[in-house]
Amino acid sequence: MTLEKVPPAPPDGTVAKDAAPEETGAADLRTPAWIGTRRRHPLTSLAVRASVPALLVAVWWYGSANGRISPDVLAGPGAVLGAFEELVGTGQLADYLLASGRRALLGVLAGAGLGLLLGIAAGLSALGEELIDPTLQMKRAVPFLALVPLFISWFGVGETFKIVLIAVATVAPMYAYTYLGVRGVDRKVVEAARGFGLRGARLAAQVVVPSALPSILMALRISLSVSLTGLIAAEQIGATEGIGYLVTLAQQYYRNDYMVLCIVIYALLGLAIDLAIRGVERLAMPWQRQVRAR
Repeated sequence: MTLEKVPPAPPDGTVAKDAAPEETGAADLRTPAWIGTRRRHPLTSLAVRASVPALLVAVWWYGSANGRISPDVLAGPGAVLGAFEELVGTGQLADYLLASGRRALLGVLAGAGLGLLLGIAAGLSALGEELIDPTLQMKRAVPFLALVPLFISWFGVGETFKIVLIAVATVAPMYAYTYLGVRGVDRKVVEAARGFGLRGARLAAQVVVPSALPSILMALRISLSVSLTGLIAAEQIGATEGIGYLVTLAQQYYRNDYMVLCIVIYALLGLAIDLAIRGVERLAMPWQRQVRAR
């Protein structure tokens, strides 16, 4: 019995075409290229994110300083900063922010909480979907601002009206994204959890909600943004404090600087909401940072 002689590998390191896979040795293996993700430095990422807003502010400042932007059309940064200092000096800004924050918080807790429960119920159960989904789809098609006259006749123009309006504005997006997230959970995972004895609330809390968490956090982000729209509409009717009330005063007294200041405040609130949700995502879903393409 004779042993066949294995032909040597080509000098360029490639494997010969007629060589079988088991005939290649360790010397023929190559070090793979870097397959991970290279993340930017946090300061670099922050600079990139802030570049476009900073450019817009610079153009605004330049146009106002050169008179290209009329103060009757858009108040300049200096006038807006003066209005800010005026409100801070009188203490009204803090009071208005607290009043608006309390209304938005109560409305979002009620609306987003209800939308979360309905989305989980409709996503998990065929009967729940048949009972809940048609009504919520009809509700989603109705603009919540169209309900303002009806809510005023029911609740008056007090705090209840404002909180209910914000809650109604946030329930639809929370339900829609939660429903899609629950529907996207792998059925095999759910069946495996049921095989281990998980049922009802335990199954939803320990398996379904963690699996659907990306969609739920996206729903929360959108619901918080929509709540600002509901807050503006609610505080312009029968309010004596709040950022929406400040917008009404600015319109009545033709204070362009106050109007622009309110827009800046809403923009900063939206940015704060986005940063808060991103922080929750980093804590609740640390694996997401490893799968993002850069």
